[in-house]
Amino acid sequence: MTPNTVRAPQAGAGNRDAFALIGAGPMGLAMAKTLQEQGVAFQGFELHGDVGGLWDIDAPRSTMYETAHLISSKTMTEFADFPMDDAVAEYPSHRELKRYFRRFADRFDLRRHFRFNCEVLRAEPLGSDGDGWRVTWRDGDGQIRDDVFAGVLIANGTLSEPNMPEFAGTFSGDLIHSSQYRSPQQFAGKRVLVIGAGNSGCDIAVDAIHHGVSCDLSMRRGYYFVPKYVFGKPADTMGGAIRLPMWLKRRVDGMILKWFVGDPQKYGFPKPDYRLYESHPVVNSLILFHAGHGDIRIRADVERFDGHTVHFRDGTSGDYDMVLAATGYRLHYPFIDAELLNWKGAAPHLFLNCMHPGRDDLFLMGMVEASGLGWQGRHEQAEMVARYIRGLRGGSPAAKALQVEKAAGFTRATGGMRYVDLPRMAYYVDKATFRDAVTSRIARLKAAA
Repeated sequence: MTPNTVRAPQAGAGNRDAFALIGAGPMGLAMAKTLQEQGVAFQGFELHGDVGGLWDIDAPRSTMYETAHLISSKTMTEFADFPMDDAVAEYPSHRELKRYFRRFADRFDLRRHFRFNCEVLRAEPLGSDGDGWRVTWRDGDGQIRDDVFAGVLIANGTLSEPNMPEFAGTFSGDLIHSSQYRSPQQFAGKRVLVIGAGNSGCDIAVDAIHHGVSCDLSMRRGYYFVPKYVFGKPADTMGGAIRLPMWLKRRVDGMILKWFVGDPQKYGFPKPDYRLYESHPVVNSLILFHAGHGDIRIRADVERFDGHTVHFRDGTSGDYDMVLAATGYRLHYPFIDAELLNWKGAAPHLFLNCMHPGRDDLFLMGMVEASGLGWQGRHEQAEMVARYIRGLRGGSPAAKALQVEKAAGFTRATGGMRYVDLPRMAYYVDKATFRDAVTSRIARLKAAA
């Protein structure tokens, strides 16, 4: 222990029976709620002064921007036992979502479990599984403190560490990552190039169209574009109660996209080199509108920079004052040794994306993406883990069976889908397969409780 380290005071019998929960964003709140419901003691840690995670634009590591909204509808995203008010827009802004998460914390009395303005610096096991973990953090006064916990639940999010590519050459204008973007005023008077046409890239490009001198969009590959509304309803609510086999779903949804979107290639967008649903779609009704009106040019992948000139791989070039790289994020857990998380490639390999195959005192929550999963799918993941911890402590046969199952080897819950081989798809799952797997295990743990 270093000289400036101060032992945190022990609460009652101490924290050796409690889990340390890192993060008070949507996943951390879902985890806190379900742990509380299952009677599992925990101590939460949050870097910001309140709950909400990245949805609070004022949080230290928020990557939010002023014009950001949900790309899924509120009814397909909200927690099932805490629906959003009727007055909330179908695609809420980040401001509304910040209020939603604070109301969620109020409703379930979650703030009392968290230490706010605390940055977790280190989490390390004291030995083998079950021997406890030492967690070290810096509090709001700058003091370094530590304590011993039964285990660690990591819920610090997946969208805070920028994935900034290395570009050949030097750009003389402003070169930023989308994580540094906050306001459309940053584009005022500038010729803008946005690199990357994912959901954030397309949203930000629309801002640049309206507030900059010009905007081009550089794309490495094609995307499937989904409008926000189909027949006057949010597109993600149109699936119906019947689950279609993927081959038929692709055919039906592909036909709907042709009706409502048309052919993006006629506006210069590259054709996708994968099938529908093998990567996440872009949910944006405006980018194609502006492309059709000539407000934006689609460019090839960047080859190199040369002053204010950007050269593209198709031999063309353009001059710009600002380049914004909307190139996504990478998983980042700087407070724990990587080997403890069972990494395989670009992501940890965990049972149902959260449970370590060989440890029952370490869980990685919320490292899961799927079209339409919403926060309810993550709440179910949290409930499964909370019930599992409680079941193990109580000697539940269902918990013991789950322990054996995850130790025996597993594959990601892709439902047979072949996702594009990209880092951002390394923890992608098929929604139906994932939720069926999680809820079936919840049911077994409930029955054995």
